Amino acid sequence: MKEDKFYANDLAEIIITEEELQERIKELAAEITACYKPDEELVMVGILRGAVLFMADLARHINLPVIFDFMDVSSYGKGTYSSGTVRIIKDLEENIEGRHVLIVEDILDTGKTLKHVIAMLETRRPASIKIVTLLDKPERRVIKHLNVDFNGFEIPDKFVVGYGLDYAEKYRNLPFIAVLKEELYS
Repeated sequence: MKEDKFYANDLAEIIITEEELQERIKELAAEITACYKPDEELVMVGILRGAVLFMADLARHINLPVIFDFMDVSSYGKGTYSSGTVRIIKDLEENIEGRHVLIVEDILDTGKTLKHVIAMLETRRPASIKIVTLLDKPERRVIKHLNVDFNGFEIPDKFVVGYGLDYAEKYRNLPFIAVLKEELYS
C-alpha cells in the first residue's frame, strides 16, 4: 500500500492493483470491440456513481463510435448490503430504440439492481443490450440467470472500495480495489 494515501490505515488489503485493473480493462475493450461491426455505434450506459472511472477508462480503449449516457440507480443507501429496493434517481437522456446498448456496471452483487435496469431498458426496444461489469461477487448472487457478457474480475464476498466503489461516498478515488477493514462499517 502506498504510504502517502490518506486512506491507507482503513484498508485490510489490496486485492486488485492499478496495473491489473488497467490491463484487464484493455482486454475487455478488445472483447467488446470484437462483438460489433466496425461502424456500429455503441451507447455506453454507466451506472452512477461507481462505474464512472471504469467507464471512462474502458471507453478510451473501445475501437467503435461511442455515446455516453448515465443512470443513477440506488439499492444500497449508506449501507454495505443491497436493500433489494431499486430506485431510479436519474434516467437516460438518450433514446436507445434500435441502438446497441452496453450497460457499464462497477460490481455485480445480488443482481437485483441490474435485473431491474435491464427490464426497464428492454421496454425501450434497443437493438441489443450487453453488460460489462468490472467486478463480480458470485457468492452473493440472488438472481442466478443474469447473463453478463463481459466480466473483469471475480472477487470473494468481501466489502471492497476503490476505483469508483465507495463506502458512504468515500474511497472512490483510490486507483486500486481494496478490502475495507470490517471495523469501519460493522
